[in-house]
Amino acid sequence: MTSYTSGAGIPFTYGSATSSYSVRDAIASYRRSQFFASSNIPYNSRFSDDEESGEEAHVIEDEEGELTPILSDDLTEVWGWDESSRPGLRPVRAFLPRQAVDIGEVTPQLAQATSSEATPLLKASSTPNQINYGGPDSDAYVGGESHGSTDRSLLRRKSSATLRKPYNYGGQSTYGQTLFNSIAILLGIGMLSEPLAFAYAGWIGGTTLIIFLGFLNCYTAKILAGIILEDPRLRSYADIGRKAFGPKSTALTTILFCLELFAVSVAFVTLAADSMHEVMPAYSADTFKILSIVVLAPLVFLPLSILSYTSIFGICSTLLIILVIFIDGFSKPDAPGSLWSPAATSWGTGSMTELGIAFGLLMAGFSGHAVIPSLARDMVDPSQFDNMINWAFVIATFIYAVIGYAGYLMFGRYVSDEVSKDLMSTPGYNPWINEIALWTLVSTPLTKFPLSTRPLNVILEIMLDIDNHTPFHGGVKPQPGTQPSTVRRLLNRVLFVVERLSVPALSIMVSILVPEFSSLMAFLGSFSAFMICVIGPISAKIALEGRCSFVDASLLAIAIVMATWGTSAAFWTV
Repeated sequence: MTSYTSGAGIPFTYGSATSSYSVRDAIASYRRSQFFASSNIPYNSRFSDDEESGEEAHVIEDEEGELTPILSDDLTEVWGWDESSRPGLRPVRAFLPRQAVDIGEVTPQLAQATSSEATPLLKASSTPNQINYGGPDSDAYVGGESHGSTDRSLLRRKSSATLRKPYNYGGQSTYGQTLFNSIAILLGIGMLSEPLAFAYAGWIGGTTLIIFLGFLNCYTAKILAGIILEDPRLRSYADIGRKAFGPKSTALTTILFCLELFAVSVAFVTLAADSMHEVMPAYSADTFKILSIVVLAPLVFLPLSILSYTSIFGICSTLLIILVIFIDGFSKPDAPGSLWSPAATSWGTGSMTELGIAFGLLMAGFSGHAVIPSLARDMVDPSQFDNMINWAFVIATFIYAVIGYAGYLMFGRYVSDEVSKDLMSTPGYNPWINEIALWTLVSTPLTKFPLSTRPLNVILEIMLDIDNHTPFHGGVKPQPGTQPSTVRRLLNRVLFVVERLSVPALSIMVSILVPEFSSLMAFLGSFSAFMICVIGPISAKIALEGRCSFVDASLLAIAIVMATWGTSAAFWTV
């Protein structure tokens, strides 16, 4: 069993007693992370802006302000797990300090505030300067008054002078598991366009941009985690937006979220078809795009419990592509496509349009902030999130830079928008290694397509009032006495099938109309990623704090300029 010491000096376990438990926990943690994007779907207003509205808020308080347990949520509870393969939940390992916390440093202002309260925050006890927050071997109490076990619950006190203390969010992922999940989310199909981004920006621009964007996205990820961990009512990125900007922001968040998901789905179709065309050049890429509906149609009806396993294959594909790039580069002595004999490159950018496209191509690789808040809540010890996300972005930025450097050195200014195309079309490589890599690029987008578009499906089903497999308002299923009629159920089934098939059909249509993979990734990075990953988090921080620091104002201005520049360049090249 492996232990880790938190920043507070409290050791906790992040490994299992046996290797079988460790592997099982890692897979279960990764599968949970695949559902976090769905938590942004606005079924209803999941928390109230008014502290007094106890029915709508997750925080339930009694009239005297006493501590009240709040059951933690299972983020995957309503997402169509099939009962035969539903993963069993292990007991929650809550991170709550066992040792008493000294509160002798309470300020006079705080002491005066508590003395005037009807129910003082700190009641007299036999140990006046100690508060026990509970733990695995003790009940939670404040000032010596027991409130029972706190396992799998949150504690909230209605008081203007409440001391900040750790909440038990019911997180089940360890430090290492969350680090792995974060890296897996960051490393996606966007890495195939990194060499083209360096070709457009040059050595100086590409290196500067990827380091700056890595730092910027890491900073905003910490902002999101800090906001969601401050308020136990918040569960997702959408909740953060609603708290910062009000209920009207839900519509904008949903639109941006759907737009990003649809752009990713189109990119998946384009990548799979382009890869198939390289394997079998006798048929056009458009032919394979049309034929992909045969594979995608049955996959969109599979339960999420099965689709979450298929996404693991994407990690293997990512690692294989990275390995193949270096195997090919070092195995070929002569240009083009050799790391021993580099192609012609440039230090600077070729044009302002190309530099704008490079903004989007590099930014697309860091678009994972929609699930960052849920990753933070899923940690056993959320206080370690900042340290974990630092390493996640360092590793992801390093991998993106290495792929960009290698592809640019191998193919220079003439590198394709997907470096995998060059690996197949350049003579002198080991053919069977490259074909294996290409087949993984074919299968990975097709298997990840239904999982990525499932939140989009659910949103459409809510809009169409299709109650097939989606939670009813707020996740509450209808009572037996309120079941729809036979005609209604038949209509729901027909609409359900049509809606599920319409998403891949529209994705294929747009992919045919916009065949350039680089244009899709540039738009995804310049517009969607900048809005969700940078502009949204910094704006939320400013709105919640009521002030704007010079750093935040500068980063926000830079992000807006880069997003506008990159989006315009992406549309200009379509």
